[in-house]
Amino acid sequence: MSSGPGADSAPAPTDHHDAPLTTFSSLAVRNYRLFFIGGSISNIGTWMQRIAQDWLVHELTGSATAVGITTALQFLPMLMFGLYGGVLADRFDKRRLLFITQASLGITGLLLGLLTISGHVNVYHVYALAFVVGLVTVVDNPTRQTFVADMVGPRLLPNAVSLNSANFHSARLIGPAVAGVLITAVGGGWAFIVNGLSFSAPIVGLLLMRSGELSRPRRAARKKGQLREGLRYVGSRPELLWPIVLVGFIGTFGFNFPVWAIAFTDGVFDAGAGSYGLLNSLMGGGSVVGALLAARRGSRRMRFTFAAAAMFSAVLMVASAAPFFWVYAMLMVPLGLTAMTFQVTANAGIQLASDPEMRGRVISLFMMVFMGGTPIGAPVVGWVTDHFGPRVGMLSGGAVCLLATAALAMVLARIGGLRLRIDLRAGRRAVALVPRDPQPLTTTA
Repeated sequence: MSSGPGADSAPAPTDHHDAPLTTFSSLAVRNYRLFFIGGSISNIGTWMQRIAQDWLVHELTGSATAVGITTALQFLPMLMFGLYGGVLADRFDKRRLLFITQASLGITGLLLGLLTISGHVNVYHVYALAFVVGLVTVVDNPTRQTFVADMVGPRLLPNAVSLNSANFHSARLIGPAVAGVLITAVGGGWAFIVNGLSFSAPIVGLLLMRSGELSRPRRAARKKGQLREGLRYVGSRPELLWPIVLVGFIGTFGFNFPVWAIAFTDGVFDAGAGSYGLLNSLMGGGSVVGALLAARRGSRRMRFTFAAAAMFSAVLMVASAAPFFWVYAMLMVPLGLTAMTFQVTANAGIQLASDPEMRGRVISLFMMVFMGGTPIGAPVVGWVTDHFGPRVGMLSGGAVCLLATAALAMVLARIGGLRLRIDLRAGRRAVALVPRDPQPLTTTA
């Protein structure tokens, strides 16, 4: 994917841009290192809460649809107000915004934990707090995503985005397993308490950062029409628009793992919370591998993003037919790998293709369609799963994602003047995109 004219206009905050790029290059930047360490602690708590929250709703209702509604309520604010979060990220100091959002997320975790431990929790409490978390996330996500560029500069941005994802999904190896043990031993309320306390780590990291080592991109001035300005900006650039559309399809119909995993664990394989935690850990392992490979590869090419989306869709469809629990569990590794490769390459490519003063609004639109599609997709796939079975639900989600990937790839190929060529002759590339109207060869005397 093209880096875009604005990608190099923000100054790099350190002098690391001449060093060879390695998997962990961004950790040489002190501020990013603090950010990474704080995130690694809070991410474990976040995964603990995700598992405990899904299982709590399942225990309270026994319904896959209710789990889908909880997921939908957590992401509904992103769909409703996502672009406003991008405006705030472009307009205000990102570090100060992150102090507020991280503290707010910690308080919601503590509150849900106290309600659960006291025995007063009901499904409507979970719904309400999931919605509050979603409101905070509207601001937190674009601010946190674009703050990475302020810490490491444009050259290290793909690497840092990949490491952030590896960090988040490394916690998936620990958080779900710990949550499963806590749910079985003392109840899920303690998982919520641990999550609330874990947000003290990123707050301390933000306090220890050196302000002078952060780049200072020009902030967007307060004025009318900033949302429309961001939408026009994305709409005028195919390298931003069509990947964001693809992200919307994948986020809406493909990233509904909690709904399917609980249904398969309980309804198909008759397993318990520990097995559900194991599935999350295995998918997290695949996600870490995918993120680290993306960090080392540093690919920004749009076709690589589309290829990852196609592979993710195919693995979803294969997993839907798994005959035994251990087969389903093993398929979580390639599912996590392909999902994370897609997410990381799409995120980094879109940020680098955006001008710094527009980056908050662009990434908020990216997150809005990615996470905001869940309020539409989660109840739909939950309903399909309840009425037609987990296998049909997962298969249909993968099929929709694969069809959308193929259709949008053809749209982009047409815009770029390309066509699909299939050549089965020996020594030739079997499938390739080539110019639709190649120029005829000419000879000179």
